Amino acid sequence: MKKRRTDRLNSLLKEVISEVIKRNVKNRNISELITVTKVEITKDLHFAKVFISVIGTKEEKEKNIKELTKASGFISSQAAKKVTMRYFPSLTFKLDESIDKFMQIEKVLQDIKKNEK
Repeated sequence: MKKRRTDRLNSLLKEVISEVIKRNVKNRNISELITVTKVEITKDLHFAKVFISVIGTKEEKEKNIKELTKASGFISSQAAKKVTMRYFPSLTFKLDESIDKFMQIEKVLQDIKKNEK
């Protein structure tokens, strides 16, 4: 029962945080090619890891995470207005590397197919 609740909260926070970043955060250093891929909230609901995917170089990705971390208070306050919770979790932004890993695996598989032919 409790797992379903946190899963629903993770999904809701993912949508709300994504919307706040796209519409409310006015920072030129944050890329428009940014996606919230996953949110993991702790069991006590006080902390949440927000996984971000950014298209660009490694430096651009790190720059975006740094800028989002600076804006985390603003993002939290704006998102808290849209979600009714007793405590809105403190946000930590992490880079989601899964898409990059998928692209590397896909490239290796394509190379294998080329070598077989």
